[in-house]
Amino acid sequence: MELSIRLKTIATMVEKSETVADIGTDHGYIPIYLIKNNICNTAIASDINSGPIEKAELNISLENLRDKIECRLGGGLTTIKPKEVNSAIIAGMGGNLIRDIILESEDVFKSLDNAILQPVQNPEVLRRFIYEQGYCILEEELCFDQNKFYEIIKVSYDNKPKEKEEIFYEVGEMLINKKHPLIKEYLQHKIDKYNKIYENIKEETEGAEIRKTEIGNKVKRLQELITCI
Repeated sequence: MELSIRLKTIATMVEKSETVADIGTDHGYIPIYLIKNNICNTAIASDINSGPIEKAELNISLENLRDKIECRLGGGLTTIKPKEVNSAIIAGMGGNLIRDIILESEDVFKSLDNAILQPVQNPEVLRRFIYEQGYCILEEELCFDQNKFYEIIKVSYDNKPKEKEEIFYEVGEMLINKKHPLIKEYLQHKIDKYNKIYENIKEETEGAEIRKTEIGNKVKRLQELITCI
């Protein structure tokens, strides 16, 4: 079983521990990888849909790991009790949904040693929530898989709300500071995306002008970040 670049990058951010929960497990690939590589002793593979759970159960059986990985059917972190696991992975969902999953089970989320979050869109919504709700970003990664960039954020609860410059909700400050090998390419990708949005604003309303000014300022700040790296 070969993990995709995205899943492998997520797996490398998991600390060695007793138990890890994979929320939205799909095929159960990450829990299987973590157990086989001695990163954790046991794992919980959880998903809101029965189809992915059935696939995960089959893959776990094929790997003879049924005594190590437990499958649970349910939404978000509702299948986990506080302090039951050391770490949780919530990957492959939108930033809004990940935020809602955290809010739904804050007692569980705050009890984790750390969590690894991988939004497929709206990372800015998730980062703002993380900072404002008193979570600390421990580590950030970036990967390029199947023609798409993915940001991965490792967090823990420190009960210290923080306020950041607007651009650092959208692009990980840690990725900038450590000069991640892909960061220039990623920033340029964002610039190109915003330039395209700017060009497609054809209305001449006050709201359209405000939006164009916002996008122009964002592009300028992204360009400044590229020159600093």
